[in-house]
Amino acid sequence: MVSETALFTLLYTVISLCVLVPPTEFISAGFTIQQLLGHFLGGEDVNFVEYHVKGTTLTMIAHSLLPLGYFFCFPLFVESFEEQKFWQEKFIWEAAVGISVVFPTVIIMIALYWAVEDWRHHPAVKVLAQYGQPWRVVAARIDMEFRRVDKFATGTGTMTRVIVTDSWIIKTTPYRLFIIQQSDASLTLTESSEHALSHVSNTGIQFLTIHVNSHRDHVPSFDIRVNSQEYNDLRDKLQAPLENARNVVVHRTLSDRFLEAFRAIVEQNSKYPVPPDIEIDSCLGCMQVPASVKLQKLCDDPLVGECQQCFCRPMWCLDCMGKWFASRQNQNRPETWLQSRCPCPSCRSLFCMVDVCLVE
Repeated sequence: MVSETALFTLLYTVISLCVLVPPTEFISAGFTIQQLLGHFLGGEDVNFVEYHVKGTTLTMIAHSLLPLGYFFCFPLFVESFEEQKFWQEKFIWEAAVGISVVFPTVIIMIALYWAVEDWRHHPAVKVLAQYGQPWRVVAARIDMEFRRVDKFATGTGTMTRVIVTDSWIIKTTPYRLFIIQQSDASLTLTESSEHALSHVSNTGIQFLTIHVNSHRDHVPSFDIRVNSQEYNDLRDKLQAPLENARNVVVHRTLSDRFLEAFRAIVEQNSKYPVPPDIEIDSCLGCMQVPASVKLQKLCDDPLVGECQQCFCRPMWCLDCMGKWFASRQNQNRPETWLQSRCPCPSCRSLFCMVDVCLVE
């Protein structure tokens, strides 16, 4: 028969793991230290730096209290007097209780040391002080850039996040806030890891590890980990150089691979001669290049739901039409995209890839 002590220990261990490394469901429901103490921390969108300075400190304190919580709750849930007496008479019990008291005491003392004098001893604040005084002026610049919608952000809904603004590279963890100014940073793509299946993709996923180093002596370096599908978005936001010294092969995104196949098929299709009375305007999708494709029913498919004739004039470029085609497909079955159909973005007539013609 399983003892009450074993059952309580198992239950408390599971709860503690959910506190230390909250699953996605806990994060979505708001059951994390920073979310539960949101009233004290303030809003991340308003004061990003101060929010994480306080949040990392409170998280350290809360996590350090977990061992003490076990010994505090033990007599409340283990009703057997014999089991309580058996464990409490052991020397290992007394040592564990002593450690569980000393550990959070030390952490709380460290937290108080950080908090005095307007947090100037906090590790993240010390980093900000390298970029200007007072540190809140630098923090205000970071807060302002964080509020912009064009920032690069990954890891939303997880314990570790990476944020790249116009001037800063930031990594947040439960216990640390890493910040490096882009003008002082150098980045190196160090390694990649591939997973056959993931919770976000049925076709596998590749993660890239990038080492971020600062040219300033007192600004600690750190590693960031990003999905290879976000790699191009990250590079577009970076102003600091990104070196691939080890020649790590970065897998292209599913969209990139599809667009390449889409172009190859369309280039083999018949061309559409533009009548002299039709003027080619800029692509409606990107407004950067002239429209270059025309939809014409060229396939001969006897199946129900066959392609339809489109009477729209050329209004889209090849890349935008390919992106539109991909966006209208079943995202969970990319293997069916090449054989699928899509409605015209203007008149909604169904077409397949054979019906996409380059203009000439």
